Amino acid sequence: MIFLQATPTAEQIQQRQDSLRAGAQQMLELAKENPQTFWQEMGQTMLHFGIKVLAAFLIFGIGILLIRWVKSLLQKMFARRKTEPTIASFVSSFVSISLTVVLVIVSISTLGVNTTSLAALLAAGGMAIGMSLSGTVQNFAGGIMLLAFKPFKAGDFIEAQGTSGKVIEVNITATKILTVDNRVVILPNGALSNGVINNYNGRPLRRVDWEVSVSYGVDAQKCKEAILAILNSDKRVLQSNTNMKKLYKELNISSYQLSTVNYRMDSIPAPFVALKSLNENDITFVVRAWVRGADYWDVYFSIQERFYTELPPQGFTFAYPHMDVTMVN
Repeated sequence: MIFLQATPTAEQIQQRQDSLRAGAQQMLELAKENPQTFWQEMGQTMLHFGIKVLAAFLIFGIGILLIRWVKSLLQKMFARRKTEPTIASFVSSFVSISLTVVLVIVSISTLGVNTTSLAALLAAGGMAIGMSLSGTVQNFAGGIMLLAFKPFKAGDFIEAQGTSGKVIEVNITATKILTVDNRVVILPNGALSNGVINNYNGRPLRRVDWEVSVSYGVDAQKCKEAILAILNSDKRVLQSNTNMKKLYKELNISSYQLSTVNYRMDSIPAPFVALKSLNENDITFVVRAWVRGADYWDVYFSIQERFYTELPPQGFTFAYPHMDVTMVN
């Protein structure tokens, strides 16, 4: 209803057009009757308008500097309070855009333009643009959802929309992800907030899984002991007697995080090895161990290599598809 009242009617538009015609007619008559007075008034009008233009440019320039100062002040405040980078970048971007819109309106009003009509025009244009850019509005709403529910933060390694990488920035419409091969992928917040997000850094501790397949005929119990010995010899593998209080302090986990659902673990399960399956050419052991999230891939690859190099010399050979052929003379 407010927009309808602010929008000029057809009668008001006709009155303004008639007023402009009358003003133009008066100027022409004055120019014919008294050219000197006409040019004096014209010069004064141009001078006043030039002053307004200069004032508008001055206000706009100072406003831009103030917006940059406010943005820098926000960034320093967020850094001092150790605010999550996702929240900091989102708020800074939103404040910067909002202040820029206000600055443009103030600068235009300095020229003498009726801001009420401008507001009505912006409202009508905003409605049209909003309908044509519904995806952008959806991305903005998605950014608010990501900011509110925090499925990830800057620095987390996530997999979403068929892309995996480290989150480097979350702004009002999109999220930037740095892939492992150093590409920057921009994901729209709307699709991101409505899709599946796999956050590999969502918890401070992670379980590493391996599968070790060896030939038939090996001593299963001794093979399990050999695998456990490899796991227990790596200091990065957490044990059941790990001091959880000391571990969480080392990882700098806050009491708020520890109070959230499924974030806190009261104890670490011991490294686990069991016979999983009897296959056509081999038997498979499943191996599980818990590590710090930052150690996940290093432990996975190093232990995998140790299985390959240390188990065969102990008599636990790896199976491979083969065929025995018997020749009869």
